[in-house]
Amino acid sequence: MAHEHKLEIFRGLLKFKSNTQKIWGVLVFLTIVTAVEVALGITKPAVMTQNSFLGMKILNWIFIILTLVKAYYIAWDFMHLRDERSSLRRAIVWTPIFLVAYLVFILLFEADYIYNVFKDGFVQWNF
Repeated sequence: MAHEHKLEIFRGLLKFKSNTQKIWGVLVFLTIVTAVEVALGITKPAVMTQNSFLGMKILNWIFIILTLVKAYYIAWDFMHLRDERSSLRRAIVWTPIFLVAYLVFILLFEADYIYNVFKDGFVQWNF
């Protein structure tokens, strides 16, 4: 018995007639998100590089969020998580999100600590 996959994306906002059309639709979405990342990386808007939030530049936060969006969407569509039970989806999706948030938290505090040690320590570094 063949399993029918849902031929829609964005919770049913876009519906496709075949798997090929759906793959192209997902490709276009992922291409747009990647193009936004690349454009922001090339232009580096001054507003996003001068202001910071939680010890990191806003541009870096945008890169992290867009990367998580792409990873989530790839798992959601190409690994067919939308067709699984909600408990399995939550276990697969929420675990990495919490782990990435925890990793970002650790990296920010460790980097700030090391910066302050080098800045105020016996050896002065030229940052």
